[in-house]
Amino acid sequence: METLLYIIIFLLLVIIGWLTYSVRLSSIQRNELIKEKQLFDSKIRYLQLENLESRLDPHLFKNILNSIQSHAYQTYYALDKMAGVLDYILYDSQRKMVSLKEEHEFTLRLIDINKIKLNPLFRLDIRSSIGENEGLYHEDLIAPLLCVELIENAFKHADLASSDAFISILFKLKNNQFDLLVSNKKSRKKTLTKDKGGYGLTALNKRLELIYGNTFKLEKSEDDSIYSMHLKINLHDFKTKMHITR
Repeated sequence: METLLYIIIFLLLVIIGWLTYSVRLSSIQRNELIKEKQLFDSKIRYLQLENLESRLDPHLFKNILNSIQSHAYQTYYALDKMAGVLDYILYDSQRKMVSLKEEHEFTLRLIDINKIKLNPLFRLDIRSSIGENEGLYHEDLIAPLLCVELIENAFKHADLASSDAFISILFKLKNNQFDLLVSNKKSRKKTLTKDKGGYGLTALNKRLELIYGNTFKLEKSEDDSIYSMHLKINLHDFKTKMHITR
């Protein structure tokens, strides 16, 4: 009887020890997830400061206002588009994430404003291949103002004068992957080198790394006449990553 009592006590101690270990292990895992979420949130706060730099970049507004001024007959149309752009920049861009639908619509308005400075015969090819039945199109998985740099860069450095000049912009969402492909005929004019760049491609790449980690690719291709940038984001993998860090 005494031996049976010792066995029962031993088994109880083993069970208590196992439960204690399991609770401790669960607590450690939970703390690690909390730390990952705090790290993610701190990255977002850091990136919001960089967003502020982008929102207040005077070059973006100067280019837009110059376009409006040089084409007075389209002022009403341009100001209407400008109002939507400003609303997005001032309000929606303060959110951590927006939907691809919101970013897509904002980018199209920005393109419409930039079109004002183009010759009517200039070849501007804008294509969107995004099915409304793509569920992730409506989910908040996109950092606001993500497409601005690639679009503005194309209009800034494109050849706007030659007969074969063009800008091509493709938005695509297929199988939960977002693609933005921007190409342009390079200008023959030499671009002035500035000591201090704006919210450029280096900052964009850093921002993408901080937010999307290994779920994105930003690829550049260039030859003597054509410059292209291709942004790819696997929204499904990023969504999964976000859920893990919550």
